[in-house]
Amino acid sequence: MKIKDIEIFCADFEPSSPNEPVFIRINTDEGISGFGEAGVAYGNAKLGAIGQLQDFGKLIIGQDPFAIEKIWDQLYRDTFWGQGGGTIIFSAISAIDIALWDIKGKALNVPVYELLGGKSQDKVRAYASQIQFGWDNKEVPLPGITQLSDAAKKAVSEGYTAIKVDPLQRDIHGNKNKRNDGFLIHEKLKLCRDRLVAIREAIGDDVDIILELHAKTDFNSALQINKLIKDLNILYMEEPCVSLNAALFKELRNNVDVPLAAGERIFSRYGFRPFLENRSLDVIQPDIATCGGISEAKKICDMARIYDVLVQPHICGGPISVAAALQIEATIPNFCIHEHHIGNLSNFSRNLGEYDIQPIDGYITIPDRPGIGQNIPELIINKCNSIKIS
Repeated sequence: MKIKDIEIFCADFEPSSPNEPVFIRINTDEGISGFGEAGVAYGNAKLGAIGQLQDFGKLIIGQDPFAIEKIWDQLYRDTFWGQGGGTIIFSAISAIDIALWDIKGKALNVPVYELLGGKSQDKVRAYASQIQFGWDNKEVPLPGITQLSDAAKKAVSEGYTAIKVDPLQRDIHGNKNKRNDGFLIHEKLKLCRDRLVAIREAIGDDVDIILELHAKTDFNSALQINKLIKDLNILYMEEPCVSLNAALFKELRNNVDVPLAAGERIFSRYGFRPFLENRSLDVIQPDIATCGGISEAKKICDMARIYDVLVQPHICGGPISVAAALQIEATIPNFCIHEHHIGNLSNFSRNLGEYDIQPIDGYITIPDRPGIGQNIPELIINKCNSIKIS
């Protein structure tokens, strides 16, 4: 079997969608195709990923798609910028890697998790992510305080036993806050606590709250926030400062009372290494569609296991990203919880994949379909502008 050609396409046909997932389909000369995703559908990076996929795609035409490790190492070691890494490089490597695993699973007629060592769990607990945008099929930035607690209650009524919220992303009027670094003024601190208290009172003590900060805070403001939340039983605090300084994270870890999480903007095992060696993170959040794909995610998760660090893959993309994450989550014993982003509730996102994967009573059963268990329908592909490399 040989790689015949590669198609790159972006789901940019829905103007109202905040996400425009970048997909690839690797086709073989035996008629088996695999799908991958470059997880940069937001944040002004999609064109870079599309360009990088064109460059990398040319290098693998004619190769054996089963030689996944060989191809990964070629893209990393034999391209000048591969070892430099970064978001765009690793998003392209990730998309190609996911598609190759999809091909291998389909060719062998087994789910990818069987090729990674088999299942550690049959289903995974999911949390409702980003309830500051409500919890419905359309993201709406919420103003006020009770509006957020009402959204949390709605998620809990659907069976979720955990929610995630960024109480500082929007001000009291629902307008976006630019950044929250430095010492926070009393008004912001009060709004942060008032929202978290309202959510805790609305959902009770048995539901977990993950505090999202999007790296818009820094060391100083994270210490202030820590004082506010000691009595609220926060499961963990996510990205309380920029995720590039393991020593700073370690210092923060030594001075706060809640577990810390980060990793969506950390790439490859080399990027995660210092955070694991100094154990500054309690939960790592590699994004399978940007950290280096399924191959690299498995290595990162196994490294984390050495240090008793849990794994919650970051999932904020399209259906291929979700499917790839589920294959990893099924396999690893140090799995923590699955992120179900509000974006996955939109009609746009739910129609992108052949299968609509949604939690039932707060849990997702791991699919047993061959490969990653997800495809992009031809109807969707035909709506996208595509680039073919052969």
